[in-house]
Amino acid sequence: MKEGDVILIPLPQADGQRKPRPAIILRAFRPFGDLLVCGVSTQLHQNVAGFDELISRQDRDFRTSGLQSESLIRLGFLAEFAPSRTLGVIGEISPERHHRLLARLSDFLAPRPTAIRRVLGIIPARYASTRFPGKPLHPIAGKPLLQHVVERCRLAKSLSEVIVATDDGRIADVSRKFCRVEMTRADHPSGSDRIAEVAARCPCDAVINIQGDEPLIDPDGIDAVAAALATTEMSTAATRIQDPAEYDNPNVVKVVVNVAGRALYFSRRTIPCLRDAASRSIGEQLAAFPFLKHLGLYGYRRETLLRLVNYPCSPLEQAEKLEQLRALENGIPIAVVEVDRDSVGVDTPEDVARVEAFLKTTNGHE
Repeated sequence: MKEGDVILIPLPQADGQRKPRPAIILRAFRPFGDLLVCGVSTQLHQNVAGFDELISRQDRDFRTSGLQSESLIRLGFLAEFAPSRTLGVIGEISPERHHRLLARLSDFLAPRPTAIRRVLGIIPARYASTRFPGKPLHPIAGKPLLQHVVERCRLAKSLSEVIVATDDGRIADVSRKFCRVEMTRADHPSGSDRIAEVAARCPCDAVINIQGDEPLIDPDGIDAVAAALATTEMSTAATRIQDPAEYDNPNVVKVVVNVAGRALYFSRRTIPCLRDAASRSIGEQLAAFPFLKHLGLYGYRRETLLRLVNYPCSPLEQAEKLEQLRALENGIPIAVVEVDRDSVGVDTPEDVARVEAFLKTTNGHE
């Protein structure tokens, strides 16, 4: 007997007697050979749409199945049998049908993420900065930088509330005028650790970690990252690299993804290496491959965030100085949402004039 065989097994009937009934071997468990089988019934009216499967005379594997009439494969009727209790093999279904049944059963049994109802947008903010001390409170077009970020976040439809997380009283005093503030410890090594402290004491299903130095952050990007959490534990955003100056800039983090849009790796190096185009100009390489620039916007399911910050700093994280690698090294999948708009951050005092000019000409919406 093998997987995909149609066998006869003794099943109890309404009169208390056991009678031979057909079943399909879904899995054979080693080393003892116990069989996981699903029942086959001629009572077609019991069909559970999208779960059970009909095998009819028109199907090419009906003749090899050994069944006498059109039947219903009942994935909801599972049983485990020892080979010695079976009554013999009468036929087999096609490998394609067998794989389809297993995939459907696996999908049904897979853990379902809990529904996300309350999403917090948390902005970690520090006063200290090597290149720009007091940056969160620096005025841009008449408002503190943080206020611009908060106002853009409130345009996102997915966020239930926006919170500034800080350990600095000066930032807290100003931010309370336009936003909820949560005070945190001063010894957090990263923004993720800071927002995790807030998430641990605030009721929520998910958290979006929003950079506090991006006064032009795209609300649609926030919504896209939040939406990705419906099917994964962690999410982030990326955009196509257009500027040749960013191609080999180690401050521009690159990301490569698989066919499902999950991150394979993040690096400060240019990835992937186009071996056959390595001698070409940067512009030609950018045209030949969709290099992705990682944007510093993260979404976490609450329980994932709280688990992540308890892991020790990982070797790749230490090497690249990229905390998202801690998630990958510990088996946490990261969905990467590709967006059209790049981020415009304020890293130095010189960036302020550039952002103010942008706000003046576009009002921050284009």
